[in-house]
Amino acid sequence: MNKHRAPNALIHESSPYLLQHAYNPVAWLPWGEAAFARAAAEDKPVFLSIGYATCHWCHVMERESFENDEVAALLNEHFIPIKVDREERPDVDAVYMAVTQGMSGGRGGWPMSVFLFPDRRPITAGTYFPPEDRWGRPGFKTVLRQIAEVWKTRRPELEEQAQAITEWLNAQGKPLGKAELGIATLVENAAEHARRFDHKHGGFESAPKFPTPHRLSALIRAAGILPAKADAGAPSAPEVLKMAVTTLDAMADGGIHDQVGGGFHRYSTDRQWLTPHFEKMLYDQALLVEAYLDAWQVTGEQRHADIARDILEYCLRDLRDEGGAFHSAEDADSEGVEGKFYVWSMAELKAHLGGDAAVVASAWGCTEAGNYHDEASGTQTGDNILHLPRPLDQTARLHGMEPATLRATLDRAREILFQVRTHRVRPLLDDKVLTDWNGLMLGAIARAGVLLGEKRYLLAANQCAEFLSRMMWRDGRLLHRYRKGNAGIAGFVDDYAFFGNGLFQLYQATLEPRWLELAAALGRELVRLFWHEDEGLFHTQGSDDPDKLIAPNRSVYDGAIPSGNSAAALLLARLGRTLQDNRLLEIARRTLDGMSPQISGHTPGFNYALQALEHFVLPGQEIVIAGEMADSATRALIAETRRHFLPRAILIHHEPGPDGEAIRKLVPFVANQQPVQGQPAAYVCEHYTCKAPVTTPETLAAVLAPASRAAE
Repeated sequence: MNKHRAPNALIHESSPYLLQHAYNPVAWLPWGEAAFARAAAEDKPVFLSIGYATCHWCHVMERESFENDEVAALLNEHFIPIKVDREERPDVDAVYMAVTQGMSGGRGGWPMSVFLFPDRRPITAGTYFPPEDRWGRPGFKTVLRQIAEVWKTRRPELEEQAQAITEWLNAQGKPLGKAELGIATLVENAAEHARRFDHKHGGFESAPKFPTPHRLSALIRAAGILPAKADAGAPSAPEVLKMAVTTLDAMADGGIHDQVGGGFHRYSTDRQWLTPHFEKMLYDQALLVEAYLDAWQVTGEQRHADIARDILEYCLRDLRDEGGAFHSAEDADSEGVEGKFYVWSMAELKAHLGGDAAVVASAWGCTEAGNYHDEASGTQTGDNILHLPRPLDQTARLHGMEPATLRATLDRAREILFQVRTHRVRPLLDDKVLTDWNGLMLGAIARAGVLLGEKRYLLAANQCAEFLSRMMWRDGRLLHRYRKGNAGIAGFVDDYAFFGNGLFQLYQATLEPRWLELAAALGRELVRLFWHEDEGLFHTQGSDDPDKLIAPNRSVYDGAIPSGNSAAALLLARLGRTLQDNRLLEIARRTLDGMSPQISGHTPGFNYALQALEHFVLPGQEIVIAGEMADSATRALIAETRRHFLPRAILIHHEPGPDGEAIRKLVPFVANQQPVQGQPAAYVCEHYTCKAPVTTPETLAAVLAPASRAAE
């Protein structure tokens, strides 16, 4: 960024990504009607560049091309250049990513480079372009000159191509019939993961490996419906649980996990989980907390609870906005070098750790030559990514130490290196607050607070919900993005669905009816604004959004982030069961039907959708605890319920008397669930049948045990 230049139009934007480009010599304009009107008036094609603030290759293309005066001159003379932050405008990103992938055999990514007519129809698309012809691909200057020439001399060909792409784009995602979904779908998902499992390193397929923690959570839940021994193509419950736990442990030991500061990087470039792309994304942290909590509840292994805490401590320390919500991400680069903030040379370890350096280096897999290879050149840098190449007990034996002594040594080293790291130049913090990603974190930290007994986490969850409820509403409309006092952009389906699910989990953690009431309001607005009855799917944009795209986006694929349709189906299934609202249940079911051809053809791409499906094809419990919250016996029944892994259970607290009016208004059937002979009581219902009420934790445990064992 050269601030000696006059800024372009991006200087007035809120997005950190757009502000990064505000001093480029390129005459960038933000996405909007004014930019396209200018393109029409000047009869120029649009160059649309989409990326995000913590994208490494976006930085590379900026340094090589967008800061280059010759490239800027070409862009400014022949095109109207528009910059979009994909995290601010996921709707724009989704539409043109579909084009990019369709034109490149399924490959896509960021930076995304798309050429458009002034009416937004796509001409052609790609991702990163080097400035000059190299690596067997045309350079950016070559591409710009070619398109400018074709625009002048062969416009009818471009018109024909753009029209064909637009027609194809409008057809994408429309429901194509209906496939049968059921328990067999869940079994097939587990079997498909077993076929793809990397038995040596954990995870699925080869490099690059993304955490995709909702896949692991789905496997943990699937273990509850699988046989004890593999048969008829179905993997066994122990096999599936082992796949999930092995992967979670491998990630926790790998370089993808920040061993010093906590939290996880975006993905691993290799099979071993050693070398990450060093971005840290809020959504990954939230989904990983959920997966590690699932593993802890099922296995009882303390290390899984410890990793969940590790992630949340990082988020509370480094990603929290002063208002109580969470920022989006941290960059991979610092001082223009990817990973520089996170890696260590042996000389640094010796200088800072003294006599402990040798054993610490051994435990964390560090060598004089280094284990970090520069991605561009493939050469070793002499730096080390901290990871655990072997179990600590084994390292302790190698050095003749007690395991407890080694752990204490590593804890001491971690504190020292963390303090040293505070004096390094930190990666850029993308400090915008996104409603959808915060909804994921809200649910994760609320659940962690109640399961791990951490009041700080519950307080943080409440503060996050209060912030979103207060700052992200305008004229009855949920907004998508907030930064430094400025909230804007009409919320998308993901905002309503993720925030609604987060509020539902906050209700489950606090049992405060106001959070369930707000979740219900969001669920009904979700249907009003985004549901398309004729298709049986939700669109990403709301029906009231004035900035209509050239084609609707129907987000269904659960990639690194779950899809809007999957999250919507899950929210409506939860709300429908809780509120006894058959309309919400019907829409959830129809959404799954609309996605069913894709789900049945590729279950690993729809693991969040499968979580919603489970509410329809597997037993779930409605558990009402009737009694005054001030009574320790009431709290003991609630605590006993939470001790069990019941992924489809819905917990409701009914406070007798006037204080229970709010929950009775939301959930009228609880009026019949009352204390028994003055004693707090638990009512457990399953398959539309309620068991006799119980009044002690011991008898409640006996009632819940079969369901808990089935889930495990």
